[in-house]
Amino acid sequence: MTKEAFVALVTCFNNDETINFDATRAQVRRQIRAGNNIMCAGTNGDFTALTFDEKVALTEAVVDEVAGAAKVIVNAGMPATFETIKLAREFDRIGVDGIAVITPFFIACTQDGLIRHFSAVADAARSPVYLYDIPARTQNHIDPATARALARHGNIAGIKDSGGGQDTLEEYLAVSRETVGFSVYSGPDHLVHWSLLQGAAGCISGLGNVMPDVLAALFRAHNAGDEKEAARQQEIFGNFRKDLYGLGYPPALVKRALFLMDPSVGPSRQPALLPDPDQDRKISEILSAYDLLGRTVAAPG
Repeated sequence: MTKEAFVALVTCFNNDETINFDATRAQVRRQIRAGNNIMCAGTNGDFTALTFDEKVALTEAVVDEVAGAAKVIVNAGMPATFETIKLAREFDRIGVDGIAVITPFFIACTQDGLIRHFSAVADAARSPVYLYDIPARTQNHIDPATARALARHGNIAGIKDSGGGQDTLEEYLAVSRETVGFSVYSGPDHLVHWSLLQGAAGCISGLGNVMPDVLAALFRAHNAGDEKEAARQQEIFGNFRKDLYGLGYPPALVKRALFLMDPSVGPSRQPALLPDPDQDRKISEILSAYDLLGRTVAAPG
């Protein structure tokens, strides 16, 4: 089975914090040129800062720009099942390849509550649904037993694991091996190659916004059976992750690093990482060390 790389695409903003659709489309084209698929309205896409209508408009723009050249998954997850279903139905109308559903945040959920939540969304959606586990941000974790129960739902196609460690990822992979049609996509950028070797269907990467070519090269090598080259690309990816994420909150640092490479992506919506000369200097030094400054990043359409 050919493994797939998705990039959790940043959402580009103008200086007044409205969405810059032209710049976002340019980032879509950049990922397609590298050979990556797209996830939009995810954690790296500032989904918590977007309104309902903006998520719909953003997804329409991304799907239109992709025009079948790559796959598009979009995150519909919100704290309330009601709004998540409303978003999922809009994304069905637009025509996406899959709908990711992050665990509810702010609301503390039991495992039974998570089963009811995800099942209701999967019942209502036509597109394949992917569970999205990121407990550090939502405080709600999908237990492996819960994933196993949900994997039996006919419209739940897999899970994105952003827990950050091998243990839970291994447990999800065990569910995948037991259940035909249930795939695992790794979220931690330092575990991409390891997860592929263990049977993951692919990854959904935030760091791929900054290093799309390295991520794509890792997948090309793995799919060609060249694990030595895949490991070499993973080492570059993992070392860059360690250096960049050592400065603070990963999604904000990804956006700021990309901004320093290409100011057209704009600022993040507040309250997020504010420009700081000292931190910008540190980020720029890291980018320079990996030969990422001074390149043409996203050409206009």
